[in-house]
Amino acid sequence: MKGTRWIAALLVAVTLFAAPAAVFAANKTTKYRVYQNETALSEFSDLKQAIAYAGWFKESYVEEIGTRKWVWNNYPRYKLYQYDVSLPGWEFATLEEAKAVARYYGHAAIRDMQSTGWVWNNYPRYKLYQGGITLDQWEFADLKSAIAASSGYLGTHIIDLKTNQWVWDNIPAADKQSARQGTAIYQVRQDGKTSEQGPFAYLEDAVNEALKGPNSVVIDTSSSNKVIYSNENKYKVYQNDNLIASFVDIDEAIAYSQWFLSITIKLDGKEIWTNHPYYQVYQNDNKAAEFLTIPEALSYAQWYTNISIRTYHDSRIWNNFHKLLYWGWNGSSAADTIKKQVQTTVGLDIDSPTWFQLGDASGTMKDMSNKESVAWLKSQGYAIHPLVNNQFDSAMTSQFLANPAAQQKFIRALVDKSYDLGVDGINIDFENLAGKDRAAFTAFMQTLTQAAHEKKLLVSVDLPRGSVKWNHLSAFDHEKLAGIVDYVVTMTYDQHYSGSDKPGSVSGLPWAEEGVKEFLEYGIPRDKLVMGIPYYVREWKINEATGALESNRAIYMKDAPALIESKKAVSTWDATFQQYKVEYAEGGYRYVFWLENEDTVKARVDIAKKYDLAGIAVWRLGYETTDVWKAILQQK
Repeated sequence: MKGTRWIAALLVAVTLFAAPAAVFAANKTTKYRVYQNETALSEFSDLKQAIAYAGWFKESYVEEIGTRKWVWNNYPRYKLYQYDVSLPGWEFATLEEAKAVARYYGHAAIRDMQSTGWVWNNYPRYKLYQGGITLDQWEFADLKSAIAASSGYLGTHIIDLKTNQWVWDNIPAADKQSARQGTAIYQVRQDGKTSEQGPFAYLEDAVNEALKGPNSVVIDTSSSNKVIYSNENKYKVYQNDNLIASFVDIDEAIAYSQWFLSITIKLDGKEIWTNHPYYQVYQNDNKAAEFLTIPEALSYAQWYTNISIRTYHDSRIWNNFHKLLYWGWNGSSAADTIKKQVQTTVGLDIDSPTWFQLGDASGTMKDMSNKESVAWLKSQGYAIHPLVNNQFDSAMTSQFLANPAAQQKFIRALVDKSYDLGVDGINIDFENLAGKDRAAFTAFMQTLTQAAHEKKLLVSVDLPRGSVKWNHLSAFDHEKLAGIVDYVVTMTYDQHYSGSDKPGSVSGLPWAEEGVKEFLEYGIPRDKLVMGIPYYVREWKINEATGALESNRAIYMKDAPALIESKKAVSTWDATFQQYKVEYAEGGYRYVFWLENEDTVKARVDIAKKYDLAGIAVWRLGYETTDVWKAILQQK
């Protein structure tokens, strides 16, 4: 079985690695994760460090990993718009900061993202004209400013944009009378139809006529029918996508809109105002609810799956889409075996054939790979991370790790072949290492990972359980290795293995959970940690007369039900291992094993979910039935 020698490896470590008394490492289990919007950035065990790190990023937050509760964020409160456009950097913590920038722009508005509508705007009240000519800068908040601006021009007038009335001009009465005697060039149109009144020679008369009916304009027939005045209801009120009203004045449009939900106001097709809450909750791609604040949205979202929280402008800031990676080792290099095993699965993401091996101390690589298998697996949508082992040969591996040239030879052959095959990653399963090789193995993994990353290959390493209390005696520096590779796979099985002196579970559920917690104590990021799951049990043969343990054997999970039936075995719940203990007697012997089935596999997946791990890895494919995969599919 993969990993059955890890306890023996620890004995080798203790005997070969004379370590001074060590100060045990502090518990570095990460408790807080820093995000920028929905992208996870880093994890920390200390809240102050997490907040300090998050402070370097805009729109970031610190989340308590276990509960997904936000404990800090720097999301801005106010957002500046010009018409319907908001630029990067136009979000502010305070209203005063937003106003300071907004004053440099016309038709600007500020939204409090924790309320609806506007909290400030500088949409103009008055507009200055010279005949049919106006300029962008001839818009003003008050009449006094508009009149002051007109002092440098002759023949100007001012329109009150709230009523569209002609409220002021500097045109002498004599000039007005003279204009009325001239050619009638100003025509009024209402809803596209020419008014029966007019045309008019003097523009103010045409404006006054247009004011008598809504949606009227004045055109200059001498200038290609150019529209030079409008009394249109230009502010359009929509409920969802349905036009329900229109107004001349923005304030009237807003006052009307307050009585309805799901309203937007558009000006010339641009959405300038809305009472939609800023934070929207989606399940998959369907909007489920909307909220004024992020805490309200988070409180709602926690009760559902496949949820994302988005801003009104569809930027995603949070989701619970995380799906566990389902990883399976083949334990074989044979193409037919790999295909048969994978076809039994449902929801498998990564397949790991046993294709590469350290052949000798000089760095020769034994290659059992198959291009046809790569092509088939990729055609079925699987990522491929071939397993690389060291034959579990401690002496050979020590010689190899002491020889830089041998390592370079092996690394180059492994990386080049993996790249040529087109696989996605490399899974290193070096076991039974001597404790004295701790630093050398870490250095080897550093060099290998760097070379693999240059070829865009991911690297994972399989590690036995390792308590911080005695890890310094082992060959595996869990903390440093986790900082090097892309994934760490914890072999949370073989609690009782072929060399054990007493019967017990291959992996009691409490023991497996403790193993996960041990790994987390090194500060290993949860999105790097993959939890190993056994698809086998170990049956123990005990002499009934003497009580002596005589032997043991591995039984595939899929074969256990038939064995139980044929032997009429009795199952009793074992609270220690949190599994059923199965026993039967035959020929003077008592046989016992701890059952692995759909329920225990689901419980193990729940552990991975509880600690928010990257995924699970099963040893091995072919030991189970499709029903097991179907049982855990919904847990992804």
